[in-house]
Amino acid sequence: MNFFIAEAWAQNGPSPEATGSFWVPLLIFSTIFLVYYLLAIRPRLKRHKERLRMLASVSKGDEIVTNGGLWGRVLQVGDNFLLLELTEGIEVKVEKGAVSRVLPKGTGKSL
Repeated sequence: MNFFIAEAWAQNGPSPEATGSFWVPLLIFSTIFLVYYLLAIRPRLKRHKERLRMLASVSKGDEIVTNGGLWGRVLQVGDNFLLLELTEGIEVKVEKGAVSRVLPKGTGKSL
């Protein structure tokens, strides 16, 4: 049966550490991680910090839009919740994290 399978003979060659092949995969992995960090992780962290700054800057009298599409004026600011006035006499309590964006002052008058 040996004529169907060629026998593999081990060759005595230099060790992988001696040829420098240990550093090539490490360099490739490091390069891939650096590109992933620059293209994916860093912009996401930048947007997250910007959103946290926006949420911290919400104050009484600001006009905001929530993730659900509600537009209103902030009446009270708590630690985790905001009290919004949608129209005169209609007030809604929303979570701070639900704020999508803060509108420029006077936007409500133009609507």
